[in-house]
Amino acid sequence: MIFSILYGLNFTYFYQINIFIFMKPSTTQKLDIQKVERSRIDQVDFSNLTFGSTFSDHMFECDYKDGKWQNPTIKPYGPLSISPGAKVFHYGQAVFEGMKAYKDDNGKVWLFRPEQNFLRINKSSVRMAMPEFPRDIFFEALTTLVKMDKDWIKPGLGNSLYIRPFVMATQVGVGASPSTEYKFMILMSPAQAYYTGNVKVVIADHYSRSANGGVGAAKAAGNYGAQFFPTNLAREKGFQQVIWTDASNHQYLEEAGTMNVFFRVNDTLLTAPISDRILDGVTRKSLIALAKQDNIKVEERPVLVSEIVEAAENGTLKEIFGAGTAAVISPVSAFSYKDKTHELEMLEDSFANRFKKELLDIQYNRSEDPFDWRFEVV
Repeated sequence: MIFSILYGLNFTYFYQINIFIFMKPSTTQKLDIQKVERSRIDQVDFSNLTFGSTFSDHMFECDYKDGKWQNPTIKPYGPLSISPGAKVFHYGQAVFEGMKAYKDDNGKVWLFRPEQNFLRINKSSVRMAMPEFPRDIFFEALTTLVKMDKDWIKPGLGNSLYIRPFVMATQVGVGASPSTEYKFMILMSPAQAYYTGNVKVVIADHYSRSANGGVGAAKAAGNYGAQFFPTNLAREKGFQQVIWTDASNHQYLEEAGTMNVFFRVNDTLLTAPISDRILDGVTRKSLIALAKQDNIKVEERPVLVSEIVEAAENGTLKEIFGAGTAAVISPVSAFSYKDKTHELEMLEDSFANRFKKELLDIQYNRSEDPFDWRFEVV
């Protein structure tokens, strides 16, 4: 009866109902902590980091077997031993999250809206037929891990510790069915700016990121792998990213590369509404809240390619910028559509600069936090 009611509902509503209907996973097992004998931190040049390629001393892992999560462990960062027959390699059952830890001027460490990341990784897992992860273990592991490797978070605006929770299917077998075994892990990587400078983008008129009824709203690994080829084509033409359009007829603007995207027409901020095609970005929803606090008009609605092209031609398009955890905010200096390039003036008093400062000031504990977004770790 339950499933007949759920049949036909979109993914967002299914997940909301799932919260109340299905028993949440939990574990009473104690977190096992295995510390490194000697830190590798003195081997790292923190002034010359490549995003996501250097990892801190410890990592977390927890296995799902026999219908439950077990053996939650923090251990020294290192390689895994996994069978080439593991289902993650054959059917792509893998989801992930992106979040950051920040150190303020007094040495305190903060997370930014971690509850949102916890909810979203479980939402992504549900969509990929994977088991949800217990909240108690998620936050115990996350905060313990950050405390243990807090020295990897360097002070100063722009420095952070990028945190990558992820889940993958580990059952051995190439039968086309969901895995019965999984591994949940958290890795951490010291980070500086993800993108430097402004970006030039191409508006897609052939390739799509996702479709109705697909997995666009989930942070599924395959979503990102599928973007690489069209992004490479854009780079061959001198552009860094692609603004994706709807799969039906490529008339509506949706996301920019790995980020949500905003358009400023005159003094109104436009962004596509959340759907089963578009990721519910934590930075996105935070910027919308900041804009409303600043009395800036925000419209969450379908945005036509034609209206943005027209706005660029008549001078009412003031800004385009992407928003995401890794990049924070990336201003767009030019966009191309059907081989015609439109340049955008870089404004000193831009919404992008304004929101980035307001957001970073909250994240680094340099201003009041009227939204209660900061989460103190240590």
